[in-house]
Amino acid sequence: MRNILFSHSYFLRFDPKQWATGRPYAPLGTLYAASLLRRNGYNVSLFDNMFSHSAADILPSLEKINPTIFVLYDDGFNYLTKMCLTNMREAAFEMIKMAKQRNCIVIVSSSDATDHYEKYLQQGADFILSGEAELTLLELVNKISGKQNNFIEISGIVYRQNNAVVKTSRRTVLRDLDTLPLPAWDLMDMEPYRKSWLKHAGYFSMNIATTRGCPFKCNWCAKPIYGNRYNSRSPQNVIAELKLLKEKFNYDHIWFCDDIFGLKPGWVHEFADLVQKENIHFKFKIQARADLMIQENYIRDLARAGCENVWMGAESGSQKILDAMGKGTKLEQIYTATTLLKKNNIRPAFFIQFGYPGETKEDIKRTIRMINKLLPAEIGISVSYPLPGTPFYERVKADLKEKTNWTDSDELALMFHNTYQPAFYKQLHRYVHTTYRKHLAFDYIRKFLTKPSAINIKSIKKATSALYYIPSSFIEKIKLNQLEKA
Repeated sequence: MRNILFSHSYFLRFDPKQWATGRPYAPLGTLYAASLLRRNGYNVSLFDNMFSHSAADILPSLEKINPTIFVLYDDGFNYLTKMCLTNMREAAFEMIKMAKQRNCIVIVSSSDATDHYEKYLQQGADFILSGEAELTLLELVNKISGKQNNFIEISGIVYRQNNAVVKTSRRTVLRDLDTLPLPAWDLMDMEPYRKSWLKHAGYFSMNIATTRGCPFKCNWCAKPIYGNRYNSRSPQNVIAELKLLKEKFNYDHIWFCDDIFGLKPGWVHEFADLVQKENIHFKFKIQARADLMIQENYIRDLARAGCENVWMGAESGSQKILDAMGKGTKLEQIYTATTLLKKNNIRPAFFIQFGYPGETKEDIKRTIRMINKLLPAEIGISVSYPLPGTPFYERVKADLKEKTNWTDSDELALMFHNTYQPAFYKQLHRYVHTTYRKHLAFDYIRKFLTKPSAINIKSIKKATSALYYIPSSFIEKIKLNQLEKA
C-alpha cells in the first residue's frame, strides 16, 4: 500500500499569545483521518507541526518517508484553525510546495482551503476536500491507488482538470460517528504537550470530540466542515476513548472540544452514569449555550461526571445585539445559567464579542456591567471576526479590501468600519479585563468580611490585587475615553 504522510498547518510558535499560554491540544481531526486510512490498509505517518519552528521542519520526514501522498489535514475541532490565521496559511503554502517538489500528490483539508480553494490550487495542491473529509479522503485515496481518474464521482472535492476548476457535489455529513475508528493517538508524541501543560497550568489536559456540527444559526458563526447538523457519538464510545487515553497517557483533565456538548436529550445523564460505573476520575471543561444551562438536572449530571468549567457564548450584555447576531438566547438565561453553575460548583466562563455592527456605547456598557455583576471565573474577549460563508461576512465584505484575516489570535483587529476605530476595540479589551479583575478582587474582600474561615493564601492574593487593578482600570478607562473621542 502507498505511503501517506499526514501533517497540519497549526504552528504554536506562530501564534505568540497561544505560545505564551502554553496549553496546546493535539490535532484531533488529523488523527481521525489517519486512523480511518490505516484501518483500510494504508501505511500512514504523521508529522506534528505543533512545536515546529518553521514549515521547513517537515523536510526530513518528507525525505525519509518518501510519501506518494501528502495530506495536509487541519483540525476542524479547534476554533484557532477556523480563524484561518495568515501565519498558518503561509506555512501551508510552503509545505505544499515542498511536497510537490518531491513529486507527492497533495491533498488539503481545512476551513481555509474550503473557503479559498483557488489559492491552494494555485500553490500546487492537487485536491481540496470540502466539508467533513474522512470518507472523502478515503474514496479519493482509493481512486488514486487504483490509478483511476474519475474523480467527478467523489462528493466533496475540488480539483483542476484541463485548466478548469472542478467542484463536485457537497458530501453529506456522517450520522453514525461510532463507525469511525478512534483517533490514531499512537502516532502522537504527547510528551511535549504534557511538559507544556505541566509548566503553564500545573496539570495535563487532552482533547476529545463527542459530537460534530451545531444546529443553531448565529449569523457570524461559520461551519465549513461539519455544517448545521448535530451528530453525536454514543456515551459508550466516548468512555472507551477516555479509558484508552487514561491508560496510555494518564491525563488529568479533558477538554471536550464540541461546539455544544451534550445537546442530545439524556446523553449527559447516561454519560455521567458510565463515568461513575467505570470509576474514571478526571475533570473536564466544555462549551455550551446559556439556554442549555438553565436545566439544573443537566448541570447536576455535568457535575457528577466531573465537569469543572463551562464556557458559554454569552457574547453581549445587550439583548439588541444578541438578537442582531441571531444568537437565540436571552439575557436572563445567561444570568440564570451563571447562578446555577456556581451553585453546583462548576466555574462559568464567558466568550464575549465586541464590535458587532450596530453596537453602541450603551451596548458596550451593558456588556461590561453584565461581566462585573455575574463575575464568571474567566472571560475570553474578541472582536467580531468575519468568516466566509456567514451572513455577517456578506454584510461587511465590502469593507474587507485590505485585510480579511488576522496574523495571529491576539491581533484583535476590527477589519470593517464600525462605531469606533480599531484601536478603540484593542483598548476596550484591556479595559474590560482590568475592571473585571478589579471587581473580582472586591468580591474576595466581601467574602472575607462575611466568611473569614474561607481565607487562604490564594484568596488573599486575589483580594490584595485590588491595589493594582483600581488605579490600572482608571488609567485604562482614560485611554479608552481618548480613543472614543478620536
